[in-house]
Amino acid sequence: MILEPSIAPVIAVVGPSGVGKDSLMDALMARLPGVQKQRRVITRAPELGGEDYEAVSEARFATLRAEERFALHWQAHGLHYAIPREIDQARGIASGVLVNLSRKVLLEAQDVFGVLIVLSVTATPEALAARLAERGREDGAEVSRRLARAATPLPTGLEHVIDIDNSGELDGAIKAAEAALAPWLQPVRA
Repeated sequence: MILEPSIAPVIAVVGPSGVGKDSLMDALMARLPGVQKQRRVITRAPELGGEDYEAVSEARFATLRAEERFALHWQAHGLHYAIPREIDQARGIASGVLVNLSRKVLLEAQDVFGVLIVLSVTATPEALAARLAERGREDGAEVSRRLARAATPLPTGLEHVIDIDNSGELDGAIKAAEAALAPWLQPVRA
């Protein structure tokens, strides 16, 4: 696949909570030359941990949105999420830019970014349940809700979807993702 010179693809990493999206993204950045990760802006307290994100208040989020500082924004789980416009600069120098997106915003992201590669990460319900229990951030009812949401399909109309099963060892998922993404990545630029 050849993209417009100097424009790296946006690689949307999607999947249910506990599937290992952040671990996979970090590993791909370490193993694929020039791949970068775009941090999200989230109206979530900074001390809640998990992914690396820019925590902002709802008022600050509204200001940034009004100033058109986001390339993409959406609401999910009672929070506001956004991808800053800085992603455009990253696309000019990276070989690919990884972003953690919600399934419900994928079609809009495809319109905004042009070529969007969706890396759909899945795992068996048993693997997801074990990972959610291990991290201990959700109670039993929330784990059940997250497992039910895990079966939500991707929207129809996506042009480029790569399915990655991360039920077992992370290294297997990393190798599968590396191989599937290799044809899409741009040469590393200085």
